[in-house]
Amino acid sequence: MALDPALLCASLSVVERRANQASAYFYAHLFANNPDLRSLFPVEMAEQQDRLFAALTQLVVLLDAPERLDAYLAALGRDHRKFEVRPEHYPAVGASLLATLREFCGNTWTPAVEKAWTEAYSVISQAMIGAAAAVPPATPAWWDARVVERRQPLSDLVILTLAPDRPYIFVPGQYLTLCSPHAPRVWRPFSIANAPRPDGTVELHVRKVPEGLVSTALVDATHVGEALRLGPPLGDAVLPPGSQRPLLAVAGGTGWGQTKAVLEQVACAPRRTTLFLGGRCGVDHYDLAAVRLLAERHPWLEVVLIPGQGAPGSAVRMMQTAITDRGSWAGHDVHLSGPPDMVREVAGLLRSRCDVAGELIRHDPLPTTFCRSRPTNSADRFLMERDVCWINRTELGM
Repeated sequence: MALDPALLCASLSVVERRANQASAYFYAHLFANNPDLRSLFPVEMAEQQDRLFAALTQLVVLLDAPERLDAYLAALGRDHRKFEVRPEHYPAVGASLLATLREFCGNTWTPAVEKAWTEAYSVISQAMIGAAAAVPPATPAWWDARVVERRQPLSDLVILTLAPDRPYIFVPGQYLTLCSPHAPRVWRPFSIANAPRPDGTVELHVRKVPEGLVSTALVDATHVGEALRLGPPLGDAVLPPGSQRPLLAVAGGTGWGQTKAVLEQVACAPRRTTLFLGGRCGVDHYDLAAVRLLAERHPWLEVVLIPGQGAPGSAVRMMQTAITDRGSWAGHDVHLSGPPDMVREVAGLLRSRCDVAGELIRHDPLPTTFCRSRPTNSADRFLMERDVCWINRTELGM
C-alpha cells in the first residue's frame, strides 16, 4: 500500500500546535466510547497524554523507511502484549485517533488527508497485531522480577539487580521496559547493564529525572525484596554478530550501563577496544570500581576518562577533542550510549572527521525531530525518563 508521509506529516504538524488539548481529546473520546479500555491505562494520565504525539511523530518519520518501520512495528506489537492489548482494541483506538485529527486539523482536514490516515493506521495496526500473534504461546508477555541487590552511588542514581521469575533472554546492548507498583501501568525503558549471567539476574542503572514517575520510584522508594514487572527485551544497539573489528565505545552518564554490558560480551571474544567514558563532572563517574576492574582484568581494553567541568556541553566538547586527537577510527565498530546530544554529536564527528563508515556506528535511535524541524514538547518530556539515548520505545498511546 502506497502511503503519503508528506501529507500525514503536514496534518500532524497542524494538530501538534495544540498537542496537549488534542491528546486530552483523544483519550476522552476513547474512554467515552470504550469505557472498558480505561483499565488498561494508568490512573494518572498526564504523562500518558504527552506520549501520544511522540509516538505518532516516530511512526510518521519512519514511513519514509519501510524496512525500519516494519521492524519498529513488529517490536511494538510484541511489546504491547504486556499491556494486555487484544486485536479488537485496535479499531477503537483508530476511530478515536481519526476523530481527534479531524477535530484539530480544522479546515485542513480533507478527504485525501482522511484517506491517508486511515490507510496508515491500517498498516500500523495490522503489523502490530500480526507481530503479537506470531509470538510463540510459551513466551511471556511480561516477567515478574524481585530486587535482590540495591546500591546508591549518588543521591539521584541507583543500581538495581533484579532476579526475573523465568529465564530472561537478551543480547547485550538491548533494553527492557519496567513497571513499578509505585506507578501502576506506567512503563518506562532502561538499558540492561550486564551481559547474560549464569544466575539469570539483570542489572539496571537508573537516574532520577524531574517528574519521572518510574525513575523517582526506583531511586527513592524501591528496596530489596520488592517486586517489579519487566517487559520483553527490545532494541538493536548491539554489536554486529561475529565481527572481530577493533571496537570504539563512547559512553556518558548512565549510558555506561549499556556499554558495560557490551564490554562484558567482548570479554568472551576479546578484541582491541577503546572506551571513552564521559561525565558532567568528576562525581558523575559513579561506577568507577567496575570500570577499573574491567580495565585491570582485560589488557585488550583501554579506558579514557573524560571529566566534565560542570558547564553545559563541556563534557561533550572534551569528549570530541579526546576522540579527534587520536586521528582516524576507520575500520572500527563503534558503540555509543549516553545523553542524546552527546550521541548525536559524536556520531556526526566520527563520520565527518574520523573516517568511520556510518553502518559501523551502533547506538539507540535518537529523539525524533518533528515534521516542522523542531523537537516536540511531548517527545521531550517523554525522553526525560532517562538520560540514555532514545530508542524504539515509543508506545502507541498505551
